[in-house]
Formats: sequence, C-alpha cells, structure tokens
Amino acid sequence: MTGLKGPAEVIWDMTYACPLRCVHCYSESGRRPARQVKREQMQAIAGAIISLSPDAVALAGGEPLVNKHVFDVAKQLKQAGIVVVLYTSAWSFQPWMVARVQESFSRVAVSVDAATAGLHDRIRGRAGSYQRAMDALSLLDAAAADSVAAGRPPLPFGIDSVVMRCNFDEKETLCTTMAARFPRLSLISLNAAAPAGLASTKGFADHELVTDEQAAALAGRKLRKQLAALVQPSLRIETTDNRALQMSPGLTANGIVTNAMQIEPDGEVRAMPMYEGSVGNVLREPAWTLWERSVQRWSDTFLVQTLSQVTTMQDWAEACRTIDYHYGSDEVRARIDHRPVFMGLPRSVGTRPAMARPAATAAP
Repeated sequence: MTGLKGPAEVIWDMTYACPLRCVHCYSESGRRPARQVKREQMQAIAGAIISLSPDAVALAGGEPLVNKHVFDVAKQLKQAGIVVVLYTSAWSFQPWMVARVQESFSRVAVSVDAATAGLHDRIRGRAGSYQRAMDALSLLDAAAADSVAAGRPPLPFGIDSVVMRCNFDEKETLCTTMAARFPRLSLISLNAAAPAGLASTKGFADHELVTDEQAAALAGRKLRKQLAALVQPSLRIETTDNRALQMSPGLTANGIVTNAMQIEPDGEVRAMPMYEGSVGNVLREPAWTLWERSVQRWSDTFLVQTLSQVTTMQDWAEACRTIDYHYGSDEVRARIDHRPVFMGLPRSVGTRPAMARPAATAAP
C-alpha cells in the first residue's frame, strides 16, 4: 500500500431505518432491514474510519438521528480532528438535540427539496416532512444567533437539495425563500439526483432524472452566479450535476472523481459510493486493506467497459443498473428484482407514486 492515498471523505450510512419514503432514495432506506449495529461495533467502525485519516466524515443513512448513539460516535470522530457533517431530513430533530449537535458535529445539512410543503412532501413521501425541516432550521438559526451574541463561532448549517425534473424550476424560489427565512444559513447545495438505488430505475430515469441540459446548467458557473446574486453574500450557493460520482474513465482521467469510501451501517464497505458491491467489512479487516481493494475496483475491466459507454444521464442510469447487478450479492440482486417500477411522482402526499409490476432483472 506504499504511496496509496486514503479517502478524502468517508460516507457512513449509520442505519437504513428512516421515517420518510423518498422517491429517489439512493439507499432504499425504510424499505429494507436497518442493519444497525450495537454501540461497541459503531465505536469500532469509527475507529477504523479514524485510521484512514480522512478530511471529513458524512454521517447519513437512512436517518442518522434515529440512531441513539449518533452523537457519541460523531464526537469520537470530531475529537480525532476530523470534520464531521450530519446529513438529516430533520424529521426526528428535537429541540434538546441542538446542544448535542453543536458539541458533536462540525456542520449540519438539512434536506429541503422545494420552497413549499406540497412538492417537498411528495418527493419525501410523508406529509409534514417540510415543516419538520423548517422547524429544525429555525432551531439551528436561533442557536447560531445565540452563539454570535455570546462571542462564539456559530455551528455552520445549510440546506442540501436533490434536484430532479419536478423541482428544477424551483431553484430561484428555494434560494430566495430560504435565505430570507434563515438569515444565518451558510450554504444551499443544489445537487442533481444521481441514478443510484431507486433513482437508477428506468422509470425514475424516464420521469424524474434531470435532462442532459439541466445537468449541464447545474454543472456550470453561470447558474451559480445567478443564484448567488439573489441572496446575501454570506450565503454560499453550490450546484452540481454529481458527475464526480460516476467514476467513468473519461471523467477520472480529467480529475472528476469522488475520492470517498462509503460504509454501510454494519461496516460493509462499498467499492464506490454510487454503486452496489462490497469489498469487505471494517469490523473484520483493516480499513486500509478495504480501501486498497476499492481503488483496484475502479480499474476493473467490466466496470471500465460499462462506464466507457456513458455519455448521457440516461446512459448513466442504465450503467448503474448493470454495475449493481454485476457486483451486487444475491441479496442485492433480489432487492433489485423486486423494486417497483416508478411511473411518476404521487399526485399528493398519502397517495402512492404511480407503480407497475416489479422492475425487470437488469442482468448484464
């Protein structure tokens, strides 16, 4: 492993339990076993992450706040000098958590996909999810004001928004609404839905994956400048087409690559954050060994050949289905086989998205 550089970031999905049913869910959380482990095992996973010396760790899921040990593990990582970011839908966020979040995390990102409740709740699959996010952001905004008044640096908090066709035209309204409502907000990040998990299905790709033109707009500087001009200078606006997650040869050759390790709740390590396929478990093998295997996967012949054919967003979704089925375990392939076919966003919260028979097997 001489000369091998470790991951710049580790993404740890702490649990697959989730109170929401997002139509694009990358991890299919809430629809599969939680795979959450006990505190001692979580501490061991955190120790394995620390051994890699990443710059940052993203604690995600599922909903990490349903894991009662999330604050202790986050604090363990933060005390090791790592930037620790909480990604949350905020459904489970409670007022008492503000102090624990400030103590345990370096930054918080709350999921908000629209400027109003109607569309956000339809995307997130549960009535009230927008209001819960607004309540959490209000608590974080007030805490930031208190910190400034006391002469302490505030905890940075922002909004993470998944962009798809149904909410693409809400970008400006989302930015101006959130900027006015939460004056101490530090970041709004607008990210194209990546074709992973449920968002990789042909139905989702046909109906909601952003078009190539929309992806190009999200990748360009022009849109970021336009959105930044609408809000206060202290609020940073980021937009991305998420192509760095693709890992195709042409992109990686140009430095467009995600140098990250993704760990599943029970310690299983994915070879690449976008795609199914484990290279081992950090509770049974050294983290550096698994990182080396992950990097080796990036140049695997099947992977390179499959991704070399990707030129469009639709191509990417098809490649993801092929890669997931090829590298996934029997359990993963069974889950893929039983995914319902997405045929459009639900008309209102409480109604199911238009569905058909289970998706056809995506055998390579």
